[in-house]
Amino acid sequence: MNVEVYTLNAFAKDGSGGNPAGVVLDAGSLNAAEMQRTAKEVGFSETAFVEKSAIADFRVRYFTPASEVDLCGHATVAAFYLMYSLNLATYATYTLETKAGLLEVSISHDGDVYLSQSLPQFYETLPREEIAASLRIGAEELAGELPIQIVSTGLRDILIPVSTRELLARIQPDFAAITAVSEKYNVIGYHLFTLDTPDDAAAECRNFAPLYDIPEESATGTASGALLSYLYKYGQLSIQQAQHVVFRQGYSMSCPSEIKGGLSLNHGGEITRVQVGGIAAGIQRRSIEI
Repeated sequence: MNVEVYTLNAFAKDGSGGNPAGVVLDAGSLNAAEMQRTAKEVGFSETAFVEKSAIADFRVRYFTPASEVDLCGHATVAAFYLMYSLNLATYATYTLETKAGLLEVSISHDGDVYLSQSLPQFYETLPREEIAASLRIGAEELAGELPIQIVSTGLRDILIPVSTRELLARIQPDFAAITAVSEKYNVIGYHLFTLDTPDDAAAECRNFAPLYDIPEESATGTASGALLSYLYKYGQLSIQQAQHVVFRQGYSMSCPSEIKGGLSLNHGGEITRVQVGGIAAGIQRRSIEI
């Protein structure tokens, strides 16, 4: 059986870098096992499968090489940027059925694709020593003023503040330990960040999800939504700043990525919408035998 797959890099910066994703259009004829085999053959961290939906404009399912996940930000950006490029979608807001719920995707006039994620949920804070040990660093090297916390805007991730950009770049994690911690706390993985950035970016990040066969990812949309909400909650972003932010990721992998985001807030300053987006680049088409 042949499956037509598009590949492209979401959250590309200036047409390069970004995070590769697979996209299968008109995927309604595939069952879950066939989607899983396709994603494994593609080999990227996630592949998105776009189908018709009875309750939304589209239904999208997401598979890593190992299993299905509820949501993937960068694969969503890739899928809708692809449809925009093929004139299958235009400047509009679309509803999206996912296992993380009914979401919205907006395409701007300059081609940026924004995914509206679930409202943030803040879970337990975790011991610094346990997390530091799995990163092979000392607990004192983590940024002390901010908590290590599980946060979700669709997927549970551990957000980990690191003191400096230099430290962030040189971390060589213990992937077996991260896998064990991820299983223990029922999370996708680790999202490390530092506020020590060389430009106007809100943070520079690294993401590790070895539990899902993703040792490191160069751009992570869902975790970026969680981080944006976290930084606002803990006073690292003003109301005005939180409406338009940029995160840097992928520099340690030589895949520079730019992830844009913004919060909508009510008059009381409470979060009413979380959006994360960007562009994609490098569209290619390939046929895969499964």
